[in-house]
Amino acid sequence: MDGNTIAVKTRIYTHPYVLAGLVPLVFFLVFYFYPLAGIFIRSFVPDFPSHLHIDLSFWDQVTGSQRLAHIIWFTFWQAAVSTGLTLAFAFPCAFVMSHYQFKGKKFLTLCAAIPFVLPAVVVAAALDASFGKNGCLGMLNIRHPLVLIFMAHVFYNFSVMLRILTSFWAGLRANIQEAAAMLGAGPFQIFIHITLPLLMPAVWAASFLVFIFCFSSFGIILILGGPAYSTIEAEIYRQAAYMFNLPVASFLSLLQIGFTLVLMGLYTAFSRKAVRFAPKAGHANFKPPQKFREKAAVAGSAGFIILLCLFPLAALAGKSLVHDEQLSLIYYQAIFVNPANSIFHVPPFTAIKFSFIFAGTALIIALVTGLCAALCLNHLDRVKAKGLAAFFDPLFMLPLSTSAVTLGFGIIITLDRPPLNLRNSTLLVPLVHALVGFPFVLRAVLPALKRIPNEIREAAATLGASPGKIFRCLDLPLISGALTAGAVFAFTISMGEFGATIFTASPRTPTIPLAIYRFLGQAMAISTLLMVVTAAGFILIEKISSNGVQQF
Repeated sequence: MDGNTIAVKTRIYTHPYVLAGLVPLVFFLVFYFYPLAGIFIRSFVPDFPSHLHIDLSFWDQVTGSQRLAHIIWFTFWQAAVSTGLTLAFAFPCAFVMSHYQFKGKKFLTLCAAIPFVLPAVVVAAALDASFGKNGCLGMLNIRHPLVLIFMAHVFYNFSVMLRILTSFWAGLRANIQEAAAMLGAGPFQIFIHITLPLLMPAVWAASFLVFIFCFSSFGIILILGGPAYSTIEAEIYRQAAYMFNLPVASFLSLLQIGFTLVLMGLYTAFSRKAVRFAPKAGHANFKPPQKFREKAAVAGSAGFIILLCLFPLAALAGKSLVHDEQLSLIYYQAIFVNPANSIFHVPPFTAIKFSFIFAGTALIIALVTGLCAALCLNHLDRVKAKGLAAFFDPLFMLPLSTSAVTLGFGIIITLDRPPLNLRNSTLLVPLVHALVGFPFVLRAVLPALKRIPNEIREAAATLGASPGKIFRCLDLPLISGALTAGAVFAFTISMGEFGATIFTASPRTPTIPLAIYRFLGQAMAISTLLMVVTAAGFILIEKISSNGVQQF
């Protein structure tokens, strides 16, 4: 390697954007890899550090268990069916949302986004309020756990599929389709031979991401499925929390992480292919519906989104105001009742306060680390260091594929000694929430950075602008909408996070999901409060955004 090559590589890897990548890397090493390594070492090397003997005595429990084989198969099967159903319902709605501008569009986007950040306890209560024995649609008699699981997964992941497909579909180059129409191609031919092939990378990216969410589903399976419909994630919780069988739980976690890491690699690969078709800010070509079939498509999509996403939440809010078939505030009054005079009773508004504090702190941490990671990955991709970018991109998505139970438990048992003795620190909860929200910030900001032409940066650098000034005056204004979208996800995901919070939050600093879990008798009222808080957070941050196209 000659001196010029060394000098070029030195300039690449000492660029401020690359050095910014050290921030999320250190964050991951301390709060992700270290806790996971700690729990795996305690599981497989129980005498560490005095003896380095690996204990695989649990292996017979894995290979000889038909129950575990069935659980693994069911995890894959239900995730595939859930993903297919979500795609089937979201695809036509994405067509409407990416082509037409109409009144109430932002409201529908808000309705579709809220379910994704609600905890499983709220979703279960909403489905019960809609389809339960005394629900608004109880006459449909939907009782089968598997049907409820599929409904809940579609309810949860519809917004993810809709956002990704809408964002990329709106950016397809209209001039290509217009050229095909001038050559005599009909709408069906244009869709089959031009639109669909261009859209497929986004379809695959959205499908892989939704599959991962369904594959690692925990609360929905635990509450609606029960032992007969257990998945790998639910079995990890059972083995760790009830059986105290850390080796089997760790093996299942490794299996889950390994498979989802492959899926994350595929997701990021298809995202990179699809991002070149994403629209430039303010240049998405929306038109008002004029023909009857266009108006019918808009009305049908709006009705479906309201029925799927808003009706269960409205039914839940309505049932929280009804007692003995009469309007009543008894459920809300019961929130403030402490009949046992327990010293551990915490008013729900205290939980709301801590949820806002934790969510605000997590938002700041996730934005800083996610932005630094996006700047680093984008720069590596631009300077032809695609191998490093392809390695770190799925690596930074790992929190989405990791059991929240395993992660929370690992943090508790590892971060308990100086200088990282955070077991009793209130900072532990927002750190865990930021870790979960970080991938969403990265996925929102990175496509926006990739759409900024490199020639603009090169021209600014030629005129003497430093990397810091280029970031402040060029990059930051152009990605402000994407940062807002990332902030929405980071904030609301923190508001609804439950799996890891149950391990890391203290009894005196609960969050809203924990309050729902504790006060099941007042679950409908507290769930309604969480919905209101979540919607208010969405509305507040969406008001700041000037970009009409949703990013993910």
